[in-house]
Amino acid sequence: MKKPLAALLLSLLSATAMADDGKLEPAVADIAHRWARINYQAPAKEHAKAFKELAEQADKLVVAEPGKPQPLVWEAIVLASYAKANGGLGALSAAKQARDLLLAAEKIDPQTLHGSVYTSLGSLYGKVPGWPIGFGDKDQARKYLETALKMNPKGIDAHYFYADYLADKGDYAGAVEHLQQALAAPPRPGREDADAGRHKDVQALLDEIRSKHADKLAAK
Repeated sequence: MKKPLAALLLSLLSATAMADDGKLEPAVADIAHRWARINYQAPAKEHAKAFKELAEQADKLVVAEPGKPQPLVWEAIVLASYAKANGGLGALSAAKQARDLLLAAEKIDPQTLHGSVYTSLGSLYGKVPGWPIGFGDKDQARKYLETALKMNPKGIDAHYFYADYLADKGDYAGAVEHLQQALAAPPRPGREDADAGRHKDVQALLDEIRSKHADKLAAK
């Protein structure tokens, strides 16, 4: 059972947006930097344990600072990353927890972290299996991702995850357009580690589309 469900949730880690965070609170920034180190530098075999420990730290921050949206968003990001790394039935449970945390953050401040609530919700709804297995919903995903783009029209994550959504839908030309905008996104001060990693994600998806779907791009 673990392998099939893990395959269904394979994209959760890459599909979870890093918060577009020009003004991260110090304790949240520490979690964000640890997330980047795990995600982009640690061996894959260490991810599940490392993300689980980081999620526990993030949860303590949520409890210690009730009513603040930033800790909620970042606990959600870490949980979704843990879901992909762990796989199995626990992956879906962690994804649902991530969704609920993001919805709670939205109620407090929908504009927190430049609309990253909607980028993360959109990527989750786009990648998690739909009913009866999970809560995934492609139409809802589009709404969230388009809201994120409106709130942060130059954000690297907003463009990357919308491009990923378009690629899944077969709109490769549209995906390439948004990936190019992601590469041109302004840097996020203090998040050089995250930006470097995300640029690699963007370029990898761009290369994959150009390699596998060159005929469809040419037809445009």
